[in-house]
Amino acid sequence: MVKKRWLSLFVENEVGVLARVSGLFSGKSYNLDSLTVGVTEDVTLSRMTISLTSDDQTFEQVKKQLNRCVEVVKVIDLTDTPIHMKELMFVKVHTCSEQDMTRLNYIREIFNAKLIDYDAEAALLECVQPEQKNNDLIRLLENHYPNRLEIVRGGSVAMEAVSISDNTV
Repeated sequence: MVKKRWLSLFVENEVGVLARVSGLFSGKSYNLDSLTVGVTEDVTLSRMTISLTSDDQTFEQVKKQLNRCVEVVKVIDLTDTPIHMKELMFVKVHTCSEQDMTRLNYIREIFNAKLIDYDAEAALLECVQPEQKNNDLIRLLENHYPNRLEIVRGGSVAMEAVSISDNTV
């Protein structure tokens, strides 16, 4: 079954590790939906959060190949695990009239986005939400501001929930 999958990798914090891990995906023609990486509380390790859409067989191959990489310390499959996931996204809306700005402020409040910069003709929003909620915001903005958007998405980060009863996304 083809579905969205999540992996968390702990890797050695060394030059070239990101290139080798991403190269594994491109070499096998696996497409990544998102890849983020950052140093952990242990400065010798980085944590990569990878999302991809794949079938069960391909996903098992990906996990096996990642486990074979010398620099990969641990591979965690988060696919069926309760997680907290967020994605950073910036959206710039160009050519805004006063009426556009009023509507944008209303939309911004609904999606809990921040207005972080603006001038007489443009506004810049910051949204830190689950990927699907950011997708919903983009669709709504495209309907109201067609051909006036500039979007930058930073990729998702995810971490296992503390307990099963947590509200996870």
